[in-house]
Amino acid sequence: MTVDQATTRALLLELEPVVETNLNRHIGLAKEWFPHEYVPWSDGTNFDGPLGGTAWTPDQSKLSDVARTSLIVNLLTEDNLPSYHHEIASMFGRDGAWGDWVHRWTAEEGRHGIAIRDYLLTTRAVDPIELERMRMTHMSTGFENDHDQTILHSIAYVSFQELATRVSHRNTGKFSGDPVCDAMLQRIATDENLHMVFYRNLLEASLQVSPNLAMRAISDVVRNFQMPGHGIENFSRKSVQIAMAGIYDLRIHHDEVLLPVLKKLKVLETPNLTDDGAKARDELGEFMAQLDSQATRFTDRREANRARAAARKG
Repeated sequence: MTVDQATTRALLLELEPVVETNLNRHIGLAKEWFPHEYVPWSDGTNFDGPLGGTAWTPDQSKLSDVARTSLIVNLLTEDNLPSYHHEIASMFGRDGAWGDWVHRWTAEEGRHGIAIRDYLLTTRAVDPIELERMRMTHMSTGFENDHDQTILHSIAYVSFQELATRVSHRNTGKFSGDPVCDAMLQRIATDENLHMVFYRNLLEASLQVSPNLAMRAISDVVRNFQMPGHGIENFSRKSVQIAMAGIYDLRIHHDEVLLPVLKKLKVLETPNLTDDGAKARDELGEFMAQLDSQATRFTDRREANRARAAARKG
């Protein structure tokens, strides 16, 4: 679906009061916090190199391989912030309430990568050389929005993506087994949740302003959703590890990311749909039913594999 520039400008103007209202709401709710307060600096020692410290070895990490993988994926995702800023600034613009939000969002997101990286390096949870090489590789490829058909596609995507990121951070913290890591990621997840609410409120307004176009955008995004870090090297293998550990899998994606937004906004009950809007709603309903079945099959297979592994150990 293509939407001409005149329609895009009209949507931006019509939604701007909603952006301003929710920006003010967000600023009133957001609490100032400082990344350095969540890093156990006293655990840190110099690495090898110009400062003549100790080289990193895997036994120095208190985290399991899966927890380390999940944290690295989360960090590399946050690292691509310059590309995300470019994408949303290009779509939403840099003027008025839209621009104010873009810059505020970027500033808040910047804290996440700072905190996670400082934690990982201070606790020697990761190989610092490998991490930096992965960062360079990932950022060198940049990020391109998979849902740039319309401004409404972008709004729909970030509504689900921010919640998915919140869930991923929160579950990674719980899985880590480290109270410090858990507290840090819980704080980051709080930011992500506020961002999600901002975009979700904007998506709700979009359904009222242009229900058919918004429904098409939501259906397209949900049916083709990918996490923003999908361009990370070996992402598929890493995501399988994360799913098998129960940190983020199809069941979580369906139950804790897609369904809450769809239910909150009563998307499948949207009135006044015609033609493509009605078709998009039907496609969305069918997809959600299929995803629910796929999620059940995945969790059943995972539990069966775990049972077999336990039996072999016994």
